[in-house]
Amino acid sequence: MISLLAALPIIAVIIALAVRLSTTLAAALGLALTLVVMVIAFPLPAQAIPGLVHDWLPVTVEVLLIILGGIAFAELGRRSGGQRVLSDWLRNCLGNGIGPVLAIVHGLTPLAESLTGYGIGAALAIPLLAALGLGIGRAAGIGLLGLCAVPWGSMGPGTLIASQLSGVSFQTLGVLSAVASLPVFLGVGFAAVLLAPAPVRLRSLLAAAASAAALWLAVLGANLTLGTAPAGAVGALVVLTGHLLLARLRGGSMRGSAPLRRALVPYAVLLLGVVSTSALVRLGGLEEGPGRYLASPALWLLVTSAVAGSLPGTDVALRRSAWSAAGRGWLHVGPATGMFIVLGALMAASGMSAAMAAGFGSLGAAYALVVPWLAGIGGFVTGSNTGANAMLAGPQTAALAGTGVPLALGLAVHNVAASICTLAAPARVEMALRLAGSENDRHARADRTWVQSRLLSTLACILAVLSLGLFGIGLSSDPG
Repeated sequence: MISLLAALPIIAVIIALAVRLSTTLAAALGLALTLVVMVIAFPLPAQAIPGLVHDWLPVTVEVLLIILGGIAFAELGRRSGGQRVLSDWLRNCLGNGIGPVLAIVHGLTPLAESLTGYGIGAALAIPLLAALGLGIGRAAGIGLLGLCAVPWGSMGPGTLIASQLSGVSFQTLGVLSAVASLPVFLGVGFAAVLLAPAPVRLRSLLAAAASAAALWLAVLGANLTLGTAPAGAVGALVVLTGHLLLARLRGGSMRGSAPLRRALVPYAVLLLGVVSTSALVRLGGLEEGPGRYLASPALWLLVTSAVAGSLPGTDVALRRSAWSAAGRGWLHVGPATGMFIVLGALMAASGMSAAMAAGFGSLGAAYALVVPWLAGIGGFVTGSNTGANAMLAGPQTAALAGTGVPLALGLAVHNVAASICTLAAPARVEMALRLAGSENDRHARADRTWVQSRLLSTLACILAVLSLGLFGIGLSSDPG
């Protein structure tokens, strides 16, 4: 009974989202119920509050600034025409066939998502896929499959939240999330081949496997050498470059232009800024002090947005409209994210997470089978890795203790499962169909059903692999 009471806020959030309340209202309901349950059964000592604020206020502010910077960066790129210039150039470079599809799924979309986050990668990719002649449903579905590197989306605020709640270091969680992402990268690659209009051939499936393996190795290598925050962007950039070079060998044109070079400047500032300052912070041993904020994606997204707003072709009116739109967009995302973070922190500090974990204790090692599915539900209903981790990383941390699975690896699988399931969130599918050009209500409903069913089938296969793999590791690690 006490476990069910502890789980009540999360159950309420899931139900609220299922009946299509806004994410902000669902988060507010969950937070209010958390406070009520704490008063009833899980009192938090007054002396613990200052420490809680000290631990969580900086990370909450950092995440909220990352969201603002990511939305502003995307709005400036869209309004200035930079995104359109990049899309046109990529379409000219990549040509036709399965190659461009894989370049977008394993290269362009995860690159854009890692630099901006919150579905912006799909927003950039879907119009390009539609321009390649894939049709509305296929363009929307394949564009969403490209959201396969969400643990590093917007430089990793969701992974940062999971790190904070679990006690696993950000770097370790990033590396192990990269290790656990191989089934994800393979799964979305194979699904993209199946969704593409061309006949499925062995050569296409082998190309998908090679592209997925390249992304896996590149992201893992970047995590190990450059740090977690820029790893998704660096890995995806390596893969996209590889696809472009292959297209060039097949006769594609990579000729650039002055507008293209201007459009690339903000991306270069963001990537080089995070990578270089991350290296300096590590070399100086400043990871645990205030110096780490020099390498924060929050700082560099805001700097990059300022750079994007000062490029030729942007004026004061454009900058004002972009930042105004970013502010409105932040109001749809930021408050809910902040409340989810507070909810997760309070559940962990008050003992509610531990009580939830005790409810799963009877499953023992079998709980490892549940971890990816529970995380996936969180990602699906919130549409956000940050929101899913804020809600569930604490309970998962406590529950993993009885499975025999190493905590860091279990949290990495949780992180990856929550991330990949965000791509099928109803709001994401709706956005994708609109970006692909869906307007007719009757056709839109049919397209939505078609896309959702194929995405959920793909996710079920990926979660099954993660679930069985984690269970096997738990059995082999458990001395009992």
